[in-house]
Amino acid sequence: MTADGTTETDIPARLDRLPWSRFHVLLIAALGITWMLDGLEVTIVGAMGGVLGDARTLHLSAADVGAVASCYVSGAVLGALVFGWLTDRFGRKRMFYITLGLYLLGVMLSAFSWNFLSFAAFRCITGAGIGGEYSAVNSAIDELMPARLRGRLVLAINGSFWMGAVLGAGSTILLLNPAIFPIDLGWRLGFGIGAVLSAGILLLRRFVPESPRWLVTHGRQQEAEAAMSEIERRVIGRTGRRLEPVTEQLQIRPQKSFGLGLVLLVMFREYWRRSALVLVLMAAQAFLYNALFFTYALVLIHFYGVKQQSAGYFLLPLAAGNFLGPLILGRLFDTVGRRVMIAGTYGLAGILLAGTGYLFDQAVFTAATQTLAWSVIFFFASAAASSAYLTASEVFPLEMRALAIAVFYALGTAAGGIVAPWIFGGLIGTGSRLYIFYGYLSAAALMLIAAGAAAMFGVDAEQKSLESVAVPLSATQRL
Repeated sequence: MTADGTTETDIPARLDRLPWSRFHVLLIAALGITWMLDGLEVTIVGAMGGVLGDARTLHLSAADVGAVASCYVSGAVLGALVFGWLTDRFGRKRMFYITLGLYLLGVMLSAFSWNFLSFAAFRCITGAGIGGEYSAVNSAIDELMPARLRGRLVLAINGSFWMGAVLGAGSTILLLNPAIFPIDLGWRLGFGIGAVLSAGILLLRRFVPESPRWLVTHGRQQEAEAAMSEIERRVIGRTGRRLEPVTEQLQIRPQKSFGLGLVLLVMFREYWRRSALVLVLMAAQAFLYNALFFTYALVLIHFYGVKQQSAGYFLLPLAAGNFLGPLILGRLFDTVGRRVMIAGTYGLAGILLAGTGYLFDQAVFTAATQTLAWSVIFFFASAAASSAYLTASEVFPLEMRALAIAVFYALGTAAGGIVAPWIFGGLIGTGSRLYIFYGYLSAAALMLIAAGAAAMFGVDAEQKSLESVAVPLSATQRL
């Protein structure tokens, strides 16, 4: 470090040149599992919509189920904002322990709910843990993965949400079967699955290091070098490959903290186009998913006569389409490019949703064909939604990455997600296909607006280092 406090670091270049190894697989397993937990939670509650209305359980109306979903999302918004700021201030690793612990507490309490208010409160706590996870985990994953693979990996990791959805849907087939479990016990056991998984993940995260990028920009050069050297040692030990030396240096002036005023100035003045883009992407996908998926079991029961214990069967194809979309399309985000793929997936999802919504209004579908049509929509919509989180996590400077993810997750979810389950729960309660069709059209319109925003304001971040996409606040060329 020089007398004026500046220093040079090659850590970003060293991280980006690492070959794929077991170390990266471990990161995906320990951190990416967050989305699996969220998928589990959303699907279990969605599939339980009919059961929770039974007088022997919590006796919730369709509107109550939608309101509980809104409480979960509200908790996620609050958790994202609080823990997003804390993650940028105190580091990634510490926060992803705390946020997972909060989720564990919330999901355990949910199993012991006794009425609407208690269930809504405990779902809010669970959501706060998940929201905090999004900020801490997304920032850590972006900063530890090689730039050449970042797009496909982030999309695939976000797509693991739907592995949790498959687990949730499959488990409800058994848990909600009154021939196997009493009706007031099965739904409670469903929340135990999330508790067991999260407890195991807490142990697995012991092997995940703090982000060396975060450490070096916050004046902890020795710790950053030690963490980087340990990562390289583990990669070399597993691959047997010799790592090529790097010449690219980044000159920075580290600080222990960065003022909120500076962060907001950069976010909404210097990067206002990027901020507008991320907000639209987040809001559109949040409205679509929180409107459609939280209430799909209610649609099946009210309009297709599907038995409440069988709703999980119909969620499995939807989960498959959602999982395969990011997995299959992900590499195109690194090759064809971010702008084209983000605009394309949002646009296709919006057009298909408008068309299937019309066919739903005309009573053309059966339960099976409705599910098949939505599986196709979600194949593209899932890749689009995952790309929203990818965009939020890579287009802002490192020192504000977690907070940026949190702010736009919160704003987008508040704009598109909090009211959507409540609105659609009410629309379903009216029994009118036409009113629900109008709701689908609203979601489709938002997806098409997001497609246009991506085409105009998209950032071509494919295969570029995070520091070249957005110069760090501590970089001397900025100062």
